[in-house]
Amino acid sequence: MTRPYQYFGVVFALISAIALGSCSSRPGAALSAIGSLPPNSDMKPADGSRPIAKLYDKGLSDLADGEYKNAAARFEEVERQYPYSGWATRAMLMAAYCHYQRNDYAATIDTAQRFISLHRGHKDVVYAYYLIALSYYEQISDIHREQSMARKALSVFQEVIRRFPRTPYARQAKAKLLSVRDHLAAKDVEVGRYYLKRKAYVAAINRFKTVVSDYPATLHVPEALYRLVEAYTALGVPSQAEEAASVLGQRYPASSWYRDARAILRSVGKNSAKQKSPDRQGS
Repeated sequence: MTRPYQYFGVVFALISAIALGSCSSRPGAALSAIGSLPPNSDMKPADGSRPIAKLYDKGLSDLADGEYKNAAARFEEVERQYPYSGWATRAMLMAAYCHYQRNDYAATIDTAQRFISLHRGHKDVVYAYYLIALSYYEQISDIHREQSMARKALSVFQEVIRRFPRTPYARQAKAKLLSVRDHLAAKDVEVGRYYLKRKAYVAAINRFKTVVSDYPATLHVPEALYRLVEAYTALGVPSQAEEAASVLGQRYPASSWYRDARAILRSVGKNSAKQKSPDRQGS
């Protein structure tokens, strides 16, 4: 069991473990990085219930034992009994962490968002943002389903990077953004293909252009450019098809998508030449 009244560095140590990709580590391993609470940490509630330090310490003990539901309940009780104290501020963030550890993403997001609304200037607010982003990130579904969680994760990771650029969380957010963007690009390509097969060419073009403009560093850009060649060709807009093929050739000259795009343009060129040649039977 952890020693009573100790907390100060726990939030940083625990949630840093998430940021560094060490989610599998037992929380108890982080409990050594702790300091002391403010001088009034032994203050008792007005209603005569248990000392707040003991209640908080039980929360830490449950957390170390992997009893995340119980730990969250302890920390929420701390907040209930001392709503305007430093204890409550830290307990709220610890409760959010416990909810995350038990994959209760809705509770994690709700608690972390409440922390942000109440403590926007707190030095640990970045942890709340990052927990929210992770909660969305871990709910991302496969590309055949709706992608609201991916878009929400993208938004919050970007917020972490924008607001806290020099933190480890910003670095981790950048790494995870690559995965989220690739996922969203794959979704747009899939939807674009769907429209293309049904000859809804304008809708398909919009999807493929989104991939090229919004997710330029993903692996799906070559196919998106190739599909633009297909769609513009089918619409009878050869200049746009040639422009898409040109971009594809400049960025990915060795790609099989570029070879296939050139084959389409050659085929269109041959057909166009045949249409322009005189009709031998009529000559």
